[in-house]
Amino acid sequence: MFDLSISEIAIIVIIAIVVIGPKELPRALSTAGKWMAKARGVMGNFRTGFDAMVREAELQEMEKKWASENERIMLEHPTVDADEPVMEPLDGAAASESASDQAQADLPLDEARSESSPEKPPENSGA
Repeated sequence: MFDLSISEIAIIVIIAIVVIGPKELPRALSTAGKWMAKARGVMGNFRTGFDAMVREAELQEMEKKWASENERIMLEHPTVDADEPVMEPLDGAAASESASDQAQADLPLDEARSESSPEKPPENSGA
């Protein structure tokens, strides 16, 4: 990161021993290590935040691109009218259900109710 050669590191160590002294050097190195760890943590948080901002900007750009592409496709292929059926059932079971629903829809309201709700059987009062 700082591009220090071995000779430069040796000079820094010798100056540290002379200035700080051999007795206080371990505590000074420990403190310097803690500072470096904090600096790396701050840089990691900065990098994470910066990456998140870049991703968000890219997503907004992609959303604009997709919106314009969607608009172009919708203009080329207009929507189907509500009168026309869009999907039809493929299997026989679903077709028979829709046929019975259609038959009930054609009946007047009173007859449709009577067919959809079964009548109660007559109660036997004497047996």
